[in-house]
Amino acid sequence: MRLTQSDVEKIKEEIDHRKLVLRPRILEDVKEARAQGDLSENFEYKAAKKEKNQNDGRIRYLERVLKTATIIEDHSAEDEVGLNKKVEVYFEEDDELETFKIVSTMRGDTVQGRISNESPMGKALMGHKVGDRIEIKVNEDYSYFVEIRSIENIGEEDTDTIRTY
Repeated sequence: MRLTQSDVEKIKEEIDHRKLVLRPRILEDVKEARAQGDLSENFEYKAAKKEKNQNDGRIRYLERVLKTATIIEDHSAEDEVGLNKKVEVYFEEDDELETFKIVSTMRGDTVQGRISNESPMGKALMGHKVGDRIEIKVNEDYSYFVEIRSIENIGEEDTDTIRTY
């Protein structure tokens, strides 16, 4: 996985939070639920164990991401599409304008208008300038054209959170 240095820091912060804040609270919840007696019909115990397993799974996942990550840097010029830039794109086929923010894979969220620099559109847009007409290849059989209408460097925002799985 290709991550920015900022992504790495956010992931480390989440791991620390999960280990130092959430895990002790969850373990206390499991202990309290276990003390209530019969575990076979104890909903609180099952819920606490499920939360513990989810937290531990997320920690393992994030640690694995860090071990296999490649650190990337954005060297795009101010007038080029790059990471943490808002791009207004005209879709010729649909006669529509849409705005996206280009982010790393771990921050991608199309519902929030954040597309990964490794997605077909993100890859195609990177390094281009306002006025460029670009072919977006979805697969061998389908592609479409877009034109970049504007580029704005908005930087990293608080809403650019690390994606959950």
